Order: sequence, then C-alpha cells, then structure tokens
Amino acid sequence: MEQSLKQWIKFGVAALICILFTIWIGWWPILLLLPFIFDVYITKKIPWTWWRESKNPTVRAVMSWVDAIVFALVAVYIINLFFFQNYQIPSSSLEKSLMVGDFLFVSKVAYGPRVPNTPFSFPLVQNTLPIFNCKSYLEHPQLDYKRLLGTGHVKRGDIVVFNFPAGDTITILQQNPDYYTNCYSEGLAFLKQQAPETKPTPEMCYRFGRDIVKAKESYYGKMMFRPVDKRENYVKRCVGLPGETLKIVNNQVYIDGKIVYDHPGVQYNYWIQTDGSLLSDEQFEELGISNEDRLLLNQAYGDDALRQLGYRLASNGKIDPVYCLPLTHEKYLLLKKYRNIRSILTEPSIMGGDVFPLGNTKGWTRDNYGPLWIPKKGATVALTPDNLLAYQRIIEAYEHNKLQVIDGVIYINGKQAKTYTFKMDYYWMMGDNRHKSADSRYWGFVPEDHIVGQPLFVWLSLDKDKTFLGKIRWNRFFKLATH
Repeated sequence: MEQSLKQWIKFGVAALICILFTIWIGWWPILLLLPFIFDVYITKKIPWTWWRESKNPTVRAVMSWVDAIVFALVAVYIINLFFFQNYQIPSSSLEKSLMVGDFLFVSKVAYGPRVPNTPFSFPLVQNTLPIFNCKSYLEHPQLDYKRLLGTGHVKRGDIVVFNFPAGDTITILQQNPDYYTNCYSEGLAFLKQQAPETKPTPEMCYRFGRDIVKAKESYYGKMMFRPVDKRENYVKRCVGLPGETLKIVNNQVYIDGKIVYDHPGVQYNYWIQTDGSLLSDEQFEELGISNEDRLLLNQAYGDDALRQLGYRLASNGKIDPVYCLPLTHEKYLLLKKYRNIRSILTEPSIMGGDVFPLGNTKGWTRDNYGPLWIPKKGATVALTPDNLLAYQRIIEAYEHNKLQVIDGVIYINGKQAKTYTFKMDYYWMMGDNRHKSADSRYWGFVPEDHIVGQPLFVWLSLDKDKTFLGKIRWNRFFKLATH
C-alpha cells in the first residue's frame, strides 16, 4: 500500500507538470502523453525497463548507459529550448561589461521563450553539426512565430541575446561583414569603376553586388538561407525601445531628445600619442588593454598617413608613437595622468565606415546618427522616399510583404501604399565597446521574434592572453550579467 501511494504521488506530480507545461505551451497534443505517464507509474503494462530483467550483464550495462544518455539529452534539450541556454562571448563588442571568454547562463524565461520556428533540429547546436559541417536542422516545416509568457519585457539598458537579423542569408566563407553589406560594397565599387559619372542607388548596388558575390564563390563561399531561430546568436545592450526616436550626437545617445547616459562599462577608441616612448606592459595591464587591442598606428598606417591626419614629425624625422586603444571613462582619466602621454583624441568617425541604412545620403556616421524612429507594433507611419530605405527591410524580410517602387510610387503586395502599419515591435541594440561593435548602427533594427533571452550571470571566464590556470578569471565567477 505504501509503495502504491508513492507511485500515485509520483504520477500526480508528473501529470501536473505535463498539464501545466501544456497550458504554458498552448499545444494540446502534449496531453496525449498522460496515458503513457499513467502506465509508467501505475499500470506498467509496457515494459519500459525490460533490460533491467535481462540475464545478460552486458545488455544491462549498455542499456543503463543508453537510458541515462537519452534521458539527459531529452531533459537538456527541453531545458535549452524553453528555459535556459549557455552562451559564450566570442567578440569584444560588449567589453568591459562582458568580456571575450565569458560563458553566460542565459534565461529564456526572462522575455518568454519562443516556440521553435524549426521544430526538427539536432539538440544543443545552433545551426551546424560539428565534424560533419552540415545543417543541424530540417528546413521544413517552418512554424509561425509565437512567444510564451515570460517574467518580463525588454527594457532599456538590458543586455540581450538575439538572433542576428541580417543573418537570414549568409555566405559560408565570409560572414562578417554580413551578406547584404558585402553585396552593397561590391556593387558600389563596380558601379563607381564602370560608370563614375552616375550616382548609384542602393537598389542598383544590391542588384549588381548579388551577382558579383555569387560569381566570387571561391572567396565568399556558397550562399545559404537560415530560419530566424537558426541564425547566429548575438549579444548587445538594448538602447532604444519600440516607438522611441534615437539620435547620437558626438557619441552621446539621445532618446526622444533626452540624454541616455553611458553604462560604466561603455568604452570608446582613442588615438593616443606619447612623448616618444612606447607604452609599457605594466601600463597596458593597468588600463586593461588585451594583446589584441594594442594597436600601434605607426605600424598599421605608416607615418605618411599619420602626417595627413595632422601628426607632426619629431626631431628624429619620425612621428612619435600613436596608439589606438579602447578605454572606459575611468581608464581614460587614468591615462591622462601618465607623464609620457602627449595627446588624446577620440577616434575619427570616418573610421567607422558606412552605417544603416546603406546608401543613405544624410551623412550619418557611427558617432553622429539619426534621428531615427524605432517601429512599434500597431503604429502607422507615412511612407516617403526619405524613410523607406530605413523601413524597407522590415516590410519585406521581417514582415513578409512584397514591396515595389514604380515611378516613385510605393506598392505593397500589389496595392499602392502611402502608409504602413507595423506587425511587430523592434529594438535598437548597441555594444558597449562602441567603436568596435557591429550593431544596429550597421544592420538596423532587431525584430521581437529574434529575441532569445537575457544573460543572468557569468559561470566561467577564460582569458585568451593567459596560460594554464592563469586563464581563469576567478573574479568574474557568478558575476551578474543582466545590466
């Protein structure tokens, strides 16, 4: 009787979890599992653990491992899909808030997990099977976007993990810059060479650029399409929310005309000239500059290029050392105290290259940008030649409409359109390492259906510049990563 009561309690708990999970997911066929759960704990008509009764010790040993591995894979897959996910910081775009080599524990419940767009995929890998180097998922069927109830919503200042919006089309060998930037750049270079007297439109650049990228398969690699949930994961800080207007003036972010002060971890690139001496390893360590970030411009560009930028020759006929270093405000104030520093200048915005939307004629740069309105679900905007370039990708790629411009008239799905009503919320994401971050300033808005989750804390951090146990950043263990 006691054993029977225990089994009924176990069944009750398992059944309750199944029912609550079904209500949360909203997919009622999951309830078909209840009869099997009942059999596992109560009736036991199906010999689920037949191998335990086997007289062959090898069978028992092998099947016990199989049983444990299958259970672990299923459990981890469900947890990874709906609750939590591990993520490693691959680049320096969020330093010094999050650092290269940080391993993050990411909550999908924070903003509500998504029901997978691609239901048939190999567990625990994003889009490519290791070793085999092939797709880890079946492209069909593709389910519509649906987000389950979460504990909150994206707020300004949140660090957010999301699928890369421009990652729908990729070229295998060259993925950074993204496919669209490469097409635009190739097309623009071709048109400038072939017809230097014309002013190529973005549409012309993309049209010619796509053919050039396709023709250069040996360099770019094969093209492939990825569903939303199988695009690469990015992590940035949310700076702008749906319905807000963003503007950047001399690196200062404004939202709806009000200053948004930088997070303490935000850093910018500075051009630093010394009195003739080189910075020491001790100074680099004190400033927190990694080996990769120790850029000496005299070697990178040469003295002739630096002279054109206004640097003068010293008495020895050479230009004194000029470094390009990323610094937080705290480290900037520390650098100013060094006696061997002659000048400190913010890196020129021209070094940032073209910004979103590619082909705009407003003169925007990474440091002086906007104003740009961030689309909000249900909001309607008047479509003009002035703003269409910014919202075109939303209308076509993210919200799946056919957009045409014929003789200056805009058509959406074959009908003339003077306005457009957005179907989703959009966000503006930027890296804290502002001058070394490929973010919304370069590829635009992040749709709500691309949001993955929120990092909670760092559970491991490895310094690639160190060796052995010195690689472990012990002071970053369990460091909160939510802000």
